[in-house]
Amino acid sequence: MPDSKSYLNFRTVLFFLLVLPLIVGANIALWAAVNRPHQTESWVGEIVGLSYSPYRIGQDPFQGITIGPGQLDEDMSLLSTKVQAIRTYSTTNGLDAVPDIAKKYNLSVSVGAWIGSDKERNEEEIELLKKVAFRKNVVRVLVGNEAALRNEVTVPELIEYIRKVKNTVWKPVSTAEPWHLWLAHPELAREVDFIGVQILPYWEGVSVETAVDFVFARLKELKAAFPNKPIVITEVGWPSRGRIIPRRYYDGMSAEEANLEAVPSLVNQAGFLRVFLNRAKEEKLTYYVMEAFDQPWKSKDEGLAGGYWGIFNALRKPKFPLVGQLDEYAMWRIWASVAAGLALIPAVVFALGRQQVRPVGQVFFAVLAQLAGSGIAWSGLSVTGIYLTHWEVALWTALFFSQGLLLIVLITEAVELVEVLWMRHGERQFKPLRNAAGDHPTAKVSVHVPIHNEPPDMVFETLDALSRLDYKNFEVLVIDNNTKDAATWQPVEQRCAELGPRFRFFHLDPWPGYKAGALNFAITQTAPDSEIIAVIDSDYKVEPDWLSSLVPYFAKPDVAFVQAPQDYRDGGENRFKTMCYWEYAGFFHIGMVQRNNFNAVIQHGTMTLVRKTALQKVGGWAEWCICEDAELGVKLYREGYDSVYVNVSFGKGLTPDTIGAYMSQRFRWAYGAVQILKRHWRAIFLPLESKRLTRAQSYYFFAGWLPWFADSLALLFTFASIGLSIWALMQPRAAFLPVAAFMIPTIGSFAFKFIRSLWLYAIRVHCSFLDSLGAAMAALSLTHTVAKAILSGLFTSGRPFFRTPKCEDKPALAAAFLQVREEALMLVALWSLAAALFFNPEFYDKVSRLWVVVLLVQSSPYAASVFLSFVNAFVTRRDAGAELIPAADKAG
Repeated sequence: MPDSKSYLNFRTVLFFLLVLPLIVGANIALWAAVNRPHQTESWVGEIVGLSYSPYRIGQDPFQGITIGPGQLDEDMSLLSTKVQAIRTYSTTNGLDAVPDIAKKYNLSVSVGAWIGSDKERNEEEIELLKKVAFRKNVVRVLVGNEAALRNEVTVPELIEYIRKVKNTVWKPVSTAEPWHLWLAHPELAREVDFIGVQILPYWEGVSVETAVDFVFARLKELKAAFPNKPIVITEVGWPSRGRIIPRRYYDGMSAEEANLEAVPSLVNQAGFLRVFLNRAKEEKLTYYVMEAFDQPWKSKDEGLAGGYWGIFNALRKPKFPLVGQLDEYAMWRIWASVAAGLALIPAVVFALGRQQVRPVGQVFFAVLAQLAGSGIAWSGLSVTGIYLTHWEVALWTALFFSQGLLLIVLITEAVELVEVLWMRHGERQFKPLRNAAGDHPTAKVSVHVPIHNEPPDMVFETLDALSRLDYKNFEVLVIDNNTKDAATWQPVEQRCAELGPRFRFFHLDPWPGYKAGALNFAITQTAPDSEIIAVIDSDYKVEPDWLSSLVPYFAKPDVAFVQAPQDYRDGGENRFKTMCYWEYAGFFHIGMVQRNNFNAVIQHGTMTLVRKTALQKVGGWAEWCICEDAELGVKLYREGYDSVYVNVSFGKGLTPDTIGAYMSQRFRWAYGAVQILKRHWRAIFLPLESKRLTRAQSYYFFAGWLPWFADSLALLFTFASIGLSIWALMQPRAAFLPVAAFMIPTIGSFAFKFIRSLWLYAIRVHCSFLDSLGAAMAALSLTHTVAKAILSGLFTSGRPFFRTPKCEDKPALAAAFLQVREEALMLVALWSLAAALFFNPEFYDKVSRLWVVVLLVQSSPYAASVFLSFVNAFVTRRDAGAELIPAADKAG
């Protein structure tokens, strides 16, 4: 954060004592409103029965685990305080000991045998079932659990297993199947002593408001179909976690009911059970609530909900009370307090460091910090109580770490927004000194123009403009490096000769160091009496008063460089260039102006003037860096020099002609930023480093490049979304779409950046609203390019310099599309997955719809790239029939 004053003014004290506590209080109140306790009827008394599986975290019955008697005893002791009876599903894996242990605690048992496709195991289950069925506390026997529903056995096969048990066991025998299977197979009902029915409204997509009525409606159907058969509900319940299940249509259902969904939640689970238990008592039902303990292993086959039907969690702790009010997240107060407390940190730092910001700006920033912190805390709260595998822990850790980084990005971007809108102007507002040229009349300027393979006609215009400078004491050095075609560089050499002795031409071939190498060579050829070195790109036409307006700033001995903004003269040539033009303008009219207030501008390799002695002191231009100009600025700041940014256009160049060139230029800038941070990180981040930057400079260099790192994080989020979406489509029941973790990094971040961009453009950039939208679209189209550059820069040490081509032929449609082929593939992937999820009936719920929105928002940068490529190509087709314009005229 920028340097702060050493005292607190009255307004800041008032902000800390009154306003900030009110904002924090409002945030906590918002949390309280969202987490209001739920009121529903209570249940007092014992539960008739619970379904019981003994497995704990890390235990899976299909991995051959045997449950010891000690673990079973612990469970029976706990359950004996809550229920009268339990129901088991298997007799293997040590569960044949359950009846004897349950007897110690006066628990009745309905013993079950697991029937599946493994006939050998089925026989083992049946034999053990026959043995334990004669225990006194065994009240009934269940042969199989949804075996026919899973299609692991046919109904006739299941009947044979039932008959085999009934021939030996004299206690009531049945099987457990859902209600509709009993109605579809009356022959199965004829073979059993009672109907063991599973009624789970959640899986039917029934809303919790009508779920209990649904249970009793199904019971009524069964009683009507089988009037002489006792009915035992072998499973009934509601999950506390899982996917929202869309409603399935039944005859006679109202339109209102059809629009409801089955929403898993702790409050809904507790509310359903309370209502059901009271009504079941009135109806004198025999039932087994699904289930005693959460079974995390079930989530692999049944989806997330499968592991969350217990009234106790997997650690054997009660999940909710059966009496009194209900809270979905019992720990929400802790999360809210932590979120509000952490969000106070940036608000306090900002208030201390930016006391010149108007009160409304301080309030805006504090509110935004609170909202952002609460958003991330909410996504964290949403996964509390979930049983995570090792890879899921790693995934969520990465997601929350990334969210923290993106929060930092949001905070830094909010700082810039607040500074632009509500900061009082400081003293660093520099204007052209046209009337003060005499203050420094003898300073000789050496103008350096590096070129490489440039169109001669374009360079002629640059040189002709330099020849018209009204400054008297200057020279021009044109340095051509490594242009192979003599027909390209020799005409430039000839033009320099024609312009007189001020202009000197050098052809270097071969020469190392790219542009930086050429500029370092120019230093050795600079006139000894030159005090200032000016650099412009080969496509820039400067104004006559460029030097006379800016050189006087060097009268102050600590000024190392004076920078004017980059500007372009072909922005109105076509729609593509207009979009690019205004995208460039945003940085120079917003970011650079703000950084100038704190002597922290980014130096650019064109329209810049540098004190020669300062340049030599820091070792010249860095040939190792792909952005040698910005790196030079950092070195000069480290030596304690001052800078001047005059936000007035003194020269105009050419925008890239193709989207490929536009993206390549931005790749170089982003990659160079990583190189600079890797080289100078100590000076930026370590307070005790010698020759470090000031706090303001460190902040603005870090904050200025941070959004590019956010783009790389966004790319990783996008790949994660693609992988999770594919998994969801392949395993719709097992998949869990972490919408909460993606809402802030995608939808929230996108909305904030979009609004922020339009707001800043409206204040600082003088263009129409449509041009602002076009600039935002152009910036968005670079997201993938920047992300690749950042990731490449982090893991590689260097890339060769590449120039931004100018005066190119515009691309044909196919060529333009090929330049964004990666973006197009990502766009197709995201849109295809969004469509597949949208039209898949398994994903008709609201949460899945939000995930589709996440995918569409993530696709927006790729859509912008493809759109811009078509704009670029459309210009080609539109201009194809026009009269060809010579390059020299076209550049004008």
